[in-house]
Amino acid sequence: MSPDAAPDHLVTAQTVEELIRHRLSAALGGWRGSLETALPTIAFVGVWTWRQDLRQAVWTAVAVAVVLAVVRLVQRSSLQHVFGAVLATGLAAFFAMRSGKAEDAFLPGMLLSGAYLVGTLVSILVRWPVVGFLVGAGDPRAAEDPFGWRRDAGMVRVCSRLTWVLVALYVVRLSIQVPLYLAGQVAALGAAKIVLGWPLWIGGVAVMGWLLMRGNTPQELDESLGQSAS
Repeated sequence: MSPDAAPDHLVTAQTVEELIRHRLSAALGGWRGSLETALPTIAFVGVWTWRQDLRQAVWTAVAVAVVLAVVRLVQRSSLQHVFGAVLATGLAAFFAMRSGKAEDAFLPGMLLSGAYLVGTLVSILVRWPVVGFLVGAGDPRAAEDPFGWRRDAGMVRVCSRLTWVLVALYVVRLSIQVPLYLAGQVAALGAAKIVLGWPLWIGGVAVMGWLLMRGNTPQELDESLGQSAS
């Protein structure tokens, strides 16, 4: 078993940052999920650029999403990421067909980013940072005590700093996409959606990793639990 896959109670984390690094590494998805999310957008923009036909572009994107789901079913693998792609493609198709404007296919994603921006900001202000829930989900004691991470003041502080990175990601995403949407730049919106998706998230994770490497916050909760379990 690799160190990343080690059970949480076997990880000898001395600081909050070490424990968070371990738990976040278990929560991140792989490249296939990001590809499944990007392919319907690529198909939509490609057909729209080639044919300038909204109906063809929409149905091509839907068909790609369905094919991805069928492949997952045949392989009997998780539908988690492809289900998100199918749902997002369906919403994009609905918005675009309803208005008759190709750029409206990107409106649901921007609205969702706006909601996430507000949600992450509020979570920091009320001291329930979103990243804390990701960290808590990686705790083997989560079923019995899902909010145990909040009893560690250091954990809450570090998770709040990391959640600010998410806030910055959504600000960057919207600051680029909204002007392109208002200008009706469909091809640029498609490229922006792909670049500001998984690649931007990887950049955000890199920043989080840098913050975690620099930090040295002592644990106030997990050390005592680890000692009692040993």
